[in-house]
Amino acid sequence: MTGVTPTGADTLLDVTAGGLTNSSGTATDVVDRPPPRSEPQNGTEYRSLDAIRRFGTVGALLLAFGSLGAGAAPVFNPLPGVPVLGLFSRLPTAALGCAFAGMCMLIVGWLLLGRFARPGVARIVSRAQLDRTLIMWALPLMVIPPLFSRDVYSYLAQSEIVHRGLDPYTRGPATALGVDHPLTRGVSNMWRETPAPYGPLFLSLGSVISGLVGNHVVTGVLLQRVLALIGLALIVWALPRLAKRFGVHPSTALWLGAANPLVLFHLIAGAHNDALAIGLMMAGIELGLRWLPRRTPGQPPPPRQRHELLSLALGAVIITLGATVKVQALAALPFIAVMVARRWGSSYRHLVRSAAVHLAIFLPTMVAVCVVTGLGFGWIGALDTPSLVRSWISPVSELANIGGVLGITLNLGNHTMALTSVIYLIATLVAAVITVRLLLDSFHGRRQPIIALGVALGTFSLLHPAMQPWYLLWAVIPLAASAGNSRFRQVATATSTVLAVLIPTTGSTFDGRTYILTQAYAGALVVLALALFVLHRTSPLFKRKPRTDADDRTISGTA
Repeated sequence: MTGVTPTGADTLLDVTAGGLTNSSGTATDVVDRPPPRSEPQNGTEYRSLDAIRRFGTVGALLLAFGSLGAGAAPVFNPLPGVPVLGLFSRLPTAALGCAFAGMCMLIVGWLLLGRFARPGVARIVSRAQLDRTLIMWALPLMVIPPLFSRDVYSYLAQSEIVHRGLDPYTRGPATALGVDHPLTRGVSNMWRETPAPYGPLFLSLGSVISGLVGNHVVTGVLLQRVLALIGLALIVWALPRLAKRFGVHPSTALWLGAANPLVLFHLIAGAHNDALAIGLMMAGIELGLRWLPRRTPGQPPPPRQRHELLSLALGAVIITLGATVKVQALAALPFIAVMVARRWGSSYRHLVRSAAVHLAIFLPTMVAVCVVTGLGFGWIGALDTPSLVRSWISPVSELANIGGVLGITLNLGNHTMALTSVIYLIATLVAAVITVRLLLDSFHGRRQPIIALGVALGTFSLLHPAMQPWYLLWAVIPLAASAGNSRFRQVATATSTVLAVLIPTTGSTFDGRTYILTQAYAGALVVLALALFVLHRTSPLFKRKPRTDADDRTISGTA
């Protein structure tokens, strides 16, 4: 039949919603072409990839050993009494220097690996090579103390509240468990009295962990990291499939969206529940689009496919489950609804019908999770809890701080908190307007819906007063699967690199002891310089010509 293409995992969606635009601003049909096949690496490139992988692995090991003394350790830290390993906890400056050197080596390794994952490169890194690299870099970070944040201790305390049958959305850990409870002691002071801002599914999973480990903090942290690794596995599963669907090479998408230092540092080492939420969102998008056929412009809508409605329903359910971990995942549903409306006919009548179908799936799923978990809908009122923090990297918070300083200078008083609330309200409205505009542009074919989703999530993250480096992964990961142009990747790479080094591994700013940071970073730079010198002397990556004729022979693309 005219206008119909076979369905399946590699079927591409509406080509009028392409990821690139022409000079007139309308979407092109570029994504209707599958990503080009790449040639296997030659001998020199093969050895270069191997050197990069080992370089990053050494960095991951340095970061892991440094975390023993420079991580966000629990208050009741068992490490000081452990032979050899306990030495790091008694040398914080050396441990922090070791960790920072490892961070820099991982970042440099990731950037060098990006030379083999650029769009359009003739011999791109294979999926198997990239998977092995990601595993080697991630393994040392799976069994270490938390890094960069103490949020995982809040997860444990809030989960214990649920396990005791109390309401985590009205009581903080100090109130429900007591200030001297081992789990409360690990929570940052600012969160000890605040309710949990996380969805009922996540806290119910945490309650199961609490039932298994009780007050054993170390085991609890490791099991919370297992939830994060499940989310990462979902990301690694969904990213290459979505990338093929939108004309991006799978290895290119995985390099930016999974091997990213922000993923390694914060989703794995930091054990943030964003990993599980993003993983469910990406898996839901992939499953929802799996059997959605492409509609050719100018042709009538293709007939409904056998698995189409089941696929859409399954995708919407999984995205909703992601929203019951962190509510940001819910943003994917309206953009998927726009895709479905374009497939059904591209009229506003089809948009309303698609929205009604997705709403009919979302509401029962959300109600079922809230009722079955026994936590109800109290979490909706606690969603604003993170905004109590004013992050120094948030534009909203910095603008409020400037206003507060100006008020003090003019003898008008310090109104920083009030300004934060007002500016955050305005920023939220601006982000909402931008999101609506992106939805309309996607519906009319001027934007690729998945690209628009990434931009919308990035806008909300950037305009949040508590913005943290890992918040930008909500934008980077969907965009990694759908935006293949070089300009975006350059910006995303630079942003990820800068954000990856903004927060010390301890999650502390060392107020009053800034000399620790100065000494540690100076020592780390020396270690990094030595490591780069060794890499330069031993790796063919920096050599202009192959050392032997055998280097030009084409070999297998797997390592």
